[in-house]
Amino acid sequence: MNTEYDLSDPDKKLKAIREKVLLLSFGRLGFFLIMLALLIVGITEIHWLLFLFFPVSFVFVSLILKFNKEKDRESFYNAVKEMQEEKVNRKNRKLKGFDTGAEFIDPLHPFASDLDLFGEHSLFQMINHTVSVGGKSRLASWMKNPLGPKAAAEKQEALLELCSKKDFLFVFEAFGKAFMKNDNTADGKVRFYKWLKKSLPWKLLYFIPMVFGPLVGLVVLFGVLYNFFSTVYLSVFILVGMGLLGLIFKPLMEAMKSLPSDSDLKTLQAWAKLLEKEQFENPLLVKLLKPVKQNEFSASKALKQLENLTFMVENRTNLLYLIFNILFWIDFFVLYRLKKWNELAGKNMREWEETFETWEALVSMAAFMAEEDLSTRVIWEADAVFSAEEIRHPLIIPENCVANNFDIGENEKVVLLTGSNMSGKTTFMRTLGINIVLAGMGIPPFAKTFKTGPFLLYTSMRNTDSLGESVSSFYAELARIKGVLEKAAAGEPVFYLLDEILKGTNTADRVLGSEALIRQLAETSAKGIISTHDIELSALENQLSFLVNYSFHHDIQKNEIVFDYTIKRGSCPNFNAQKLMELMGIEINKAL
Repeated sequence: MNTEYDLSDPDKKLKAIREKVLLLSFGRLGFFLIMLALLIVGITEIHWLLFLFFPVSFVFVSLILKFNKEKDRESFYNAVKEMQEEKVNRKNRKLKGFDTGAEFIDPLHPFASDLDLFGEHSLFQMINHTVSVGGKSRLASWMKNPLGPKAAAEKQEALLELCSKKDFLFVFEAFGKAFMKNDNTADGKVRFYKWLKKSLPWKLLYFIPMVFGPLVGLVVLFGVLYNFFSTVYLSVFILVGMGLLGLIFKPLMEAMKSLPSDSDLKTLQAWAKLLEKEQFENPLLVKLLKPVKQNEFSASKALKQLENLTFMVENRTNLLYLIFNILFWIDFFVLYRLKKWNELAGKNMREWEETFETWEALVSMAAFMAEEDLSTRVIWEADAVFSAEEIRHPLIIPENCVANNFDIGENEKVVLLTGSNMSGKTTFMRTLGINIVLAGMGIPPFAKTFKTGPFLLYTSMRNTDSLGESVSSFYAELARIKGVLEKAAAGEPVFYLLDEILKGTNTADRVLGSEALIRQLAETSAKGIISTHDIELSALENQLSFLVNYSFHHDIQKNEIVFDYTIKRGSCPNFNAQKLMELMGIEINKAL
């Protein structure tokens, strides 16, 4: 681990750094004024003072570099403090202000919208530690597209090793938060990669001004200052230089518009250096390290070179750069370095960026596991079975969350879930669904034990109407159920979660349709849970061997409804709708 970034007592380190930054600011200003005085007095009166201009300029640049380094350290420790606050907020499930990932919400997705994967108070807000657009998209894609059992098991082993390296996870995220201020937009990335494919217009003749420009510039400058040459020579030299520099002005301007920001490159370089130093045993992690950890080529070194070149290109309008450029034709050197960098490392840039996006997503998931202390290994079965002990919902504060045990045997296909309003039916179904999503990502679920078959998850819970598409909520629900039936009929191992099915129609049609749906699903390989308020359907357990009743109960104590949120075998013995209406002021007895 980089000892330059010690994680202990960030407040104390910030105080020391800010004092140093203040001193460097005054020093930088002082040397700039000295440079200005040397330049003016040296040109107008005491020419030999110009000899001092160059060493003073060197000290000035050194102070700038030290100042920037300390500012980087300050940004790092500010990020550390921000991360510590975020950790506390996530632990207390105070997720307001965290990135919601709302752009990834897809109402047509088989399960994402129903399980609160994205949006306010969502799983994405708990897991996401990424800082780049690409890293965030990679994480969202993994959440929406679960892996098969073998790949998920391999990924879980990799994540379990990764989450044990807490300092690595913390520093990796802190680098991103500290330095990546202006992540490239999609257009910016397209422009950059298009620029990489171009051949920079370097000609052999450009070596002449690149090599002789600084030498001739020094000779002419001091020759004029000591009256060996007329000032006309300096004027002619500057005019010739401006003409020659004009030949490469366009490609350098194009580079300035196309190159990533130096802050983004600083992040990538820091990540590369961190990854190059890290050692992993898991084969998947070792494989993912290869693009940046090649013996013959150092990604961190190449990215550092590009960061320095980008800094120079972006500061070509700086007064100090302009002076040196006019006198020594520095642009030729910068263009040559850009060309050589592109030839040696440009072809690797896309692979490096994609690798860092993958590591961002991996670090996010491992950090989430470390914060939540998740270590339960998923047992993947070839058969269509499901069981879990003490399974919990990730978005409920642990102290308030009631854990449940649940299993579906090999011969059980349909779980009919009944219970009174607010008893926990929907939350329980979402608990199962969101933990199945975690398992498919390779993240240990929120459970003591977790065993599952190779299911494809489908849900129908949060169906809403759409005025724009003239779609009623009932029709939207039917469309979701149709999708489940089609997948199940095709032989796919579907695990479905259908909440209060057919609620948009009358009781007689709902009971009739629900029974028909239960029988139709049972003819396929699909398994799942159907919740309902129609207690009549629970009698089907006596007729259908594949159906089993589960329920949530409530008690009425001193004119209050009390829930234990614990799932039980059997159907619900009573419902609470009338009592709820009475508590809200509706006088049921008078209506009767």
